Amino acid sequence: MKNVIIFGVSGFAKLAKWYLDNDSDYTVGGFTVDAQYLGERNFEGLPVVPWEEMAVTYPAEDYLLFAPMNPASMNQARHRVWQRGLAAGYRFISYISSKATVLSDNIGENCFILEDNTIQPFTKIGSNTVLWSGNHIGHETEIGDNVFVTSQVVISGNCNIGDYSFFGVNSTVRDSIAIAEGTFVAMAAAVTAAIEEPWGAYRGNPAQRSSRPSTDINM
Repeated sequence: MKNVIIFGVSGFAKLAKWYLDNDSDYTVGGFTVDAQYLGERNFEGLPVVPWEEMAVTYPAEDYLLFAPMNPASMNQARHRVWQRGLAAGYRFISYISSKATVLSDNIGENCFILEDNTIQPFTKIGSNTVLWSGNHIGHETEIGDNVFVTSQVVISGNCNIGDYSFFGVNSTVRDSIAIAEGTFVAMAAAVTAAIEEPWGAYRGNPAQRSSRPSTDINM
């Protein structure tokens, strides 16, 4: 089964279609959004169907899903879509660029891994996780579910990254660091010590916790 429906009609969905069209053996059949967000019935030359009509128009036995959404609400919005799709009986694909260096096969579903990522041996990437372009994931590091890593991020070896975390451009994590669930690491921040308290936002070099929780950050 190679027919895929993409959830969303944003820039992320547009990019996902391009990557699937040009660097995979999947065929994008259309898009879906919740009925309350339905505008035009056509996006990128393909039909847009309300989620509420998916079971009839694109049944789970004939179509796969892909939800390459932005990190809104610290990735919780993407997590909810993923869970709804699973509950409706759909299987999700992961897209891994042919131009990424991937030396681990321990990667979950509904991941969006773009070009120039280096994923070293013995790493584990959880489900519903996005690695934008040009990141380094060190050996034996474990990245949880619902994580978003932007670009030019270095996560060194033997790290453990909690679910729902976010890493801004050019941020860095020292080796053998554990990072709690829901951590926001700002652009160019350098994490040099373990982060034990969940749902915090960290900025600077070395990174320091800010007064606002990560759930207050608008992305």
